[in-house]
Amino acid sequence: MTDRKFSLGIVGARGHTGAELVRLIAAHPRIELAFVSSRELDGQRVADHNSAYNGELRYESLDPQAVAAKGADAVILALPNGKAEAFVAALDAARPGTVIVDLSADYRFDNTWYYGLPELTRDAYAGQKRISNPGCYATAMQLAITPLLPQLAGPPACFGVSGYSGAGTTPSDKNNTELLRDNLMPYALTNHVHEREVSTRLGVPVEFMPHVAPHFRGISMTVNLWLQQPLQREEVMALYQRRYAGEPLVEVVDEAPWVSRIAGRHGVQIGGFTLAPGNKRVVVVATIDNLLKGAATQALQNLNLALGLPELTAIEMAGPGTGDRGPGKGAESA
Repeated sequence: MTDRKFSLGIVGARGHTGAELVRLIAAHPRIELAFVSSRELDGQRVADHNSAYNGELRYESLDPQAVAAKGADAVILALPNGKAEAFVAALDAARPGTVIVDLSADYRFDNTWYYGLPELTRDAYAGQKRISNPGCYATAMQLAITPLLPQLAGPPACFGVSGYSGAGTTPSDKNNTELLRDNLMPYALTNHVHEREVSTRLGVPVEFMPHVAPHFRGISMTVNLWLQQPLQREEVMALYQRRYAGEPLVEVVDEAPWVSRIAGRHGVQIGGFTLAPGNKRVVVVATIDNLLKGAATQALQNLNLALGLPELTAIEMAGPGTGDRGPGKGAESA
């Protein structure tokens, strides 16, 4: 392997996830930012908005053709749902060899794209240049359900609570801190896009009930699973430990993990294995930072893989990451 450096463009860099991507790439030894696109910040220095970046690059407002004309080796699309198609079409026409990682839901149901949840789909990667990044809730649900998937007797029921950064930067009730104070806000209680995503990917119906809480970042996902045959708690925990052995970003813990302890960290914690009387119903809790493993960290895992680099390059492994825990820094986690 040579020490060639790769160029990367980020479209939608003003959002929370875009800022996390800039921070991660600023520390990457083999990937350099070629451009960052944002209509709202056009002309402003990236370094003035992101303390991790100290170069002279400025935000630009780039249409799809302008993005393709930049000639970057890879492009990350950190745009709201429904906005990726024009950029993909322009890159397909002008530079089909460009690696595209799309963070929206636009291509998660398209089988011509690689669905990049590395801990579950890494073996299916065969050099694809079009990569769909999973949703944040969807990542937590799939990692929490998969080790027990062959044992299931019915649809998993998932109760998810996210920090309000998951609602993005466009003002809405779900990121209005005044409305969220002392509140838990339910929304899209059936047919959420992540419910459809997980049901499609796992091949079983999944029930998902999302909520927004007053904290800025982090998801707590409580999953109720009915089993075909009774299992002991030790057997359940062993299934998770075996499934995620050798996965540095998945930590199986004994007690139920806390969302406050995952904020700013790159991985997922799964634990709190609790069985109801009769041992055929188990409840599992997963926590994840929606801006990191739920979005930016996972995008970088996928990008590293596509560029032939070690998957965890520039992803800190020891202790909490340096991600901001508040709204001062941090695209929407679609």
